[in-house]
Amino acid sequence: MRILRKSVLTGNVNTMDINVTDEQFTKYLGSNECIQNVLPDLSVDEREFLISGITPDEWDNTFSFTTISLDAEEA
Repeated sequence: MRILRKSVLTGNVNTMDINVTDEQFTKYLGSNECIQNVLPDLSVDEREFLISGITPDEWDNTFSFTTISLDAEEA
């Protein structure tokens, strides 16, 4: 199923193809249960997308860090 979600990070409307049925998706939307309990077969990236609209690329671009050495010997 192709699902559209608005990213809470960028405001972009993103799409992702996720292997869920209409019934499963409706159950998730109407549930107060944790998403991993309602849709246990989805990947972490797919669950994050359903919750927040954040794609894996947006996540990596926002939360990737560059290591900087403060050791004078390595400079």
